[in-house]
Amino acid sequence: MTAIPTIRVQHEDFDLQIEVDRLSKGKPGIGAVVTFSGLCRDEGGTLATLELEHYPGMAEAEMTRIGELAITRFGLLGLTAIHRYGKIAAGENIVLVVAAAPHRQAAFDGASFVMDFLKTAAPFWKKEHSKDGASGDWVSAKDADDAARDKWK
Repeated sequence: MTAIPTIRVQHEDFDLQIEVDRLSKGKPGIGAVVTFSGLCRDEGGTLATLELEHYPGMAEAEMTRIGELAITRFGLLGLTAIHRYGKIAAGENIVLVVAAAPHRQAAFDGASFVMDFLKTAAPFWKKEHSKDGASGDWVSAKDADDAARDKWK
């Protein structure tokens, strides 16, 4: 039976250990669990918050599509991807990917694949808010993110 990805886009924070346990405890065949937790950087002490917006419905659909691709491509036995939205303070969680597989390399590759595609394909936008009260521009996509995604093609 093929695993079904657990996908959530939410305002509230998440607990990494709870999500790992939810995905892996008591599930036969899992020999490796890899997590990636993305945090809001403080940008050298200048950033107060990062404002994240998403396209409701489309963000979840794209994350599901990416998760299903990862499950099929890497033989994952489970996958959770959570992305937060709203204003997130420096040091707080933004994104979590948990990939479970029979062996470590599939779990590592699955988690990396999901993050590389989330950064470039899922409809999320970021705006920086400085500690001095200024609102920055919306953050532009990075060529390095496209290059990371393209290595999977």
